Formats: sequence, structure tokens, C-alpha cells
Amino acid sequence: MAKQPSKSEDDLPEKPAKSRKKLFILVGIGLLALLLSAAGVAFFLLKGDDAPEEAAPAEPVKQVALYQSLEPAFVVNYAVGGRQRYMQVSVVLMSRDAAGMAKLNQHLPLIRNQLVMLFGSEEFETLATPEGKEALREKASLAVKALLEKEVGDPVIESVLFTNLVLQ
Repeated sequence: MAKQPSKSEDDLPEKPAKSRKKLFILVGIGLLALLLSAAGVAFFLLKGDDAPEEAAPAEPVKQVALYQSLEPAFVVNYAVGGRQRYMQVSVVLMSRDAAGMAKLNQHLPLIRNQLVMLFGSEEFETLATPEGKEALREKASLAVKALLEKEVGDPVIESVLFTNLVLQ
């Protein structure tokens, strides 16, 4: 076979050198990329171990509400403008402490007395408004809690509820 004219003899030795140079550059870039990605993965995996994770505080479980009705309903009379007026209110005590509710039963007459005195000291016109009724309920809650704190050493109840309130 006859030799075909090709590029100069000087070009032949250079071509493999350029290929090797490109190959070394590509392998170097590949290794650099591999090392950087390995370093990134190691950083993210190890950075969480430095500081202990803080566990979210568990929310306290609310206990079931317990109710103690004060029977019979309270009836209070008021003298307003020369006329006789009345308020009838059914009261329920709410607590979440069963042991405290057992202690509370021993002091029901004292609680009833405290509430009768509180209800009798209110102004009838004030009680006719929704705000006045809510204020009375809050005052009753505070009065019963203070009484139980004094007698039992614990407020026991969470609140006083009015299940029925009639003004006439």
C-alpha cells in the first residue's frame, strides 16, 4: 500500500501529548468535584453532631373537667326604685382536680355563704348587662378561689360557671 500524504511528521508526536494533557485536566476536574462533594456531604452529616438537638417540650395533657353543682339555685332580692327585684342564679364549680373536689365538698356551706354575700352586694342595674353578668361571674370565681386557698391551701377550682341566671 502506498503511503498517503498526511500531515507533517511534527504534528504526529504533538497530538498524543495534547490528548494526554486534556485527559489529565478532565481527570483532575473530576477528582476535584468528587472531593468537594464528599466534603460537602461530610460537613452536613457531621455538623448536626456538634450541638445536641433540643427536644420540643411536651405539652401538658389537660385533665378532664369535673363539675360540682351548688343546689339549690341562689335567689337574691334587691330593692330598686321602691320595687322588689330578684335574681336567681344556678352555679356550678369547675375543677380538674378530683382530690381537690373531694376536699371542696366539705366546705360547700361556707362557699354558698360567700356567694350569697357577694350576690347581695351587687347593683341590680349592673347585673342587667352582659358585661355585668360576666364581671359577677369573675368576682365569684375569685371569691371562691380565695376562700378555698384559705381553707384548703389550694384554689382547687378553675372557675365558677353560671348555668342559669334570671333577673326579674
